[in-house]
Amino acid sequence: MNLGLGGKVALVTGGARDVGREISLTLAREGAAVAVNYMHSKADADSLVAEITGLGGRAAAYQGDVADYAAVSAMIDKIVADLGRLDVVVNNAGYVEAKLFLETTPEEWRRQVDVDLYGVFNTCHAAAPKLAAQKGGRIISIVGDSARVGQQRLGVSAGARGAVLSLTRTLAKELGRLDITVNSLALGWIETSHSDKEFIAKNRERILAFYPIRRLGKPEDVAPLVAFLASDLAGWVTGQTISVSGGYSTV
Repeated sequence: MNLGLGGKVALVTGGARDVGREISLTLAREGAAVAVNYMHSKADADSLVAEITGLGGRAAAYQGDVADYAAVSAMIDKIVADLGRLDVVVNNAGYVEAKLFLETTPEEWRRQVDVDLYGVFNTCHAAAPKLAAQKGGRIISIVGDSARVGQQRLGVSAGARGAVLSLTRTLAKELGRLDITVNSLALGWIETSHSDKEFIAKNRERILAFYPIRRLGKPEDVAPLVAFLASDLAGWVTGQTISVSGGYSTV
């Protein structure tokens, strides 16, 4: 692709591994400088930054818990100081504990809601003034398709992510006058390093029965659409939730 991201700076939360890593690499290949946020995966973040810079790109790693507003705000200030600006925000960080809702406890809800919902609140609230100051930008949030259609054992994270979809629509209306677009991608089952490989191996045919395209997703299925939404070509696309799910949901 040639999406014209040269000179842009993108923040990818949870950007060091799996889907976030592929998004970071794709944005870098398209010419953007990438701020790779991580919580615990310092070695992965440093390795990714080295890979991007080795290919001639610009990247830097930034540790921070997206659930902590002060930490997010300080991180975004540092990104702008280090890289000169901020144009694209990809809310990719997430946390899931798969359990039937009635088997969960209020203590188990907290971290999922803090990361999956407040993490997006925090990042959007801290980043939007930076985007507004340069009269334009892109915000893209990554959620599971369970946020749209529901799924057993994902009630807490699906509930939190469902609120992100409402926030997407609202911010699109509020920030559009500043030429800031706000969109979300809702993902089907993506096979990553976090996937339960034993469970998938035992249940693959049963799982795939729900997918018209008879395979699970890969990070490479997600990243190109993020890059498109980050580009000027998508300047009139906002307030949308786009399902990237192999047909898992067609609503």
